[in-house]
Amino acid sequence: MMYCFLAFMHHIAILDFGSQYTHLIARRIRELGVRSEIYPANTTSGSLPADAIGIILSGGPQSVYDERSVQIDPALFSCGRPVLGLCYGHQLMAQYTNGAVEPGTVREYGRAELMREDNVLMRSVPEKSTVWMSHGDAVTKLGDGFKKIGATADCPIAAMANDEKKLYGLQFHPEVKHSEYGMTMLNNFVFAVCGAEKNWNIEHLIDLLIADIRQKAADKKVFVLVSGGVDSSVTFALLSRALGSNRVYGLYVNTGFMRKDESEEIEAHFKSAGFENIHTFDAHEIFYERLSNVCDPEEKRKIIGATFIDVKDGVAERSGLNGDEWMLGQGTIYPDTIETGGTQHADTIKTHHNRVDAIQRMIKEGKVIEPIAEFYKDEVRELGRLLGLPERMISRHPFPGPGLAIRILCHDTEKSATAPVRKEKNAAVLPIRSVGVQGDNRTYAHPLVVWNNDGWSELDAFSSKTTNNSKDINRVVLLLNETNERTFSLPLKTKSLTLDRIRLLQDVDALVMREIVDAGYETMLWQCPVVLAPIGYDHFESIILRPVVSQEAMTAHFARLDRQFLARLAQTIVDTYPIDYILYDITNKPPGTIEWE
Repeated sequence: MMYCFLAFMHHIAILDFGSQYTHLIARRIRELGVRSEIYPANTTSGSLPADAIGIILSGGPQSVYDERSVQIDPALFSCGRPVLGLCYGHQLMAQYTNGAVEPGTVREYGRAELMREDNVLMRSVPEKSTVWMSHGDAVTKLGDGFKKIGATADCPIAAMANDEKKLYGLQFHPEVKHSEYGMTMLNNFVFAVCGAEKNWNIEHLIDLLIADIRQKAADKKVFVLVSGGVDSSVTFALLSRALGSNRVYGLYVNTGFMRKDESEEIEAHFKSAGFENIHTFDAHEIFYERLSNVCDPEEKRKIIGATFIDVKDGVAERSGLNGDEWMLGQGTIYPDTIETGGTQHADTIKTHHNRVDAIQRMIKEGKVIEPIAEFYKDEVRELGRLLGLPERMISRHPFPGPGLAIRILCHDTEKSATAPVRKEKNAAVLPIRSVGVQGDNRTYAHPLVVWNNDGWSELDAFSSKTTNNSKDINRVVLLLNETNERTFSLPLKTKSLTLDRIRLLQDVDALVMREIVDAGYETMLWQCPVVLAPIGYDHFESIILRPVVSQEAMTAHFARLDRQFLARLAQTIVDTYPIDYILYDITNKPPGTIEWE
């Protein structure tokens, strides 16, 4: 990591067992003003530096009792340094201290209510608070010298402590914002238990990042693919400041999958921001041709990523740029890496376009530079402000690199999924599937659609209960438009990424975003993906709205927008476009990812 030059300063050591949230733990420690370092899971007690004053064991996708699972140096639990185990780390701690871990009778994904007991780790935490779970296994017996300090309705040992040895375990994830008092617990561990002092400040980062860029780039020039989003814009600005605009070539590629009129807006933003070294290329015909009749979401993502590289190479060749003199610069941030299985023990949730095989080979060859790869979106926004970028570029809603290509669900008649049958009033399983993340593992399962007038709290609880108790369901959606039809069928013909479907989603997305802005919801939302799905009864096209609230996209909860506003919006869409159903995603993350593919 880039912080290695601060080795003389004390820090919290984080051992990575493949959790989606490992880097988020490191980031939270930095937020507390303390340096953090991430180490491999097999790091021994003796190899940890003396300035590692506390240890955190991350979560992970495996089961500790599995013969192939990632294990740990037992001496870590007797080395005298405080240890905090989270999720998988909590279970490892129990297993290595003569406790027991077994498959849970109920899986917990998302919100749960913690009932805590008095302990140094729980200082200033109310007796009842909301925590965020993502586990299927559970500690069923305390280890030697441990006592229970927290429980949920479905997890009797949700928190445990051995105060004498300064060993603590939490089944939930305090590092995510949706754990109400998670930062309080981390603060207690870092300062009250480990005795840390503040030694970290984000304002130091610009000079450190520039120095890091100059070291990695050496005498090379950098070719940067920019999308207009905050990640690539901050990367482009950092590289230009570090190396000079004459050594940085920015390229905006119009894939044809941008929102309506968005390419023109992005070009105008770059010009108004004063970037002289930015170029544009219209590649929509290339992308359309390569994605013709491709329906599988992972295949779509891989083709898009490879095509970006081919387009970049073609532009470089036509521009007379000598390939040996250039590196590829990318605005990769940490969620892109971890969701692509980018750490040793992490599961692949979905392949991001900047992590396809061609990119991975270039990374191994030292031909890629990614200045912000260790950061999260909100940290990148802060870096953008420190760099003086316009607020309209910094605060833009996140938009995936593959664009609308992964928000248009496709249907291959030869590979259609059969939806499981559920006999439930006012509910039906949809014959489509979407990507999810449960217990740090990828899922690809069916959504359940419901239609009723329950309030948001009741729907939230129902959604969590359904996804926790059914392996076939990883999302729940609410039917918004009034209709007598309850037929959610797939079309008889294959539906792929046709021009008609692209334009239809562009139009509906533009309408939705106008209504979101006019209603004053834009600033409260992290983003609002609009998804086109090939289901229905007449047009066999339906719209799924996915507005979410988040801080860094590692966890999120669905937005509870006004129901009358949603009803009017739904009616406007079906009155204007050939759409059968308007569905509203009421799934949190986990178990559902923000994007559907």
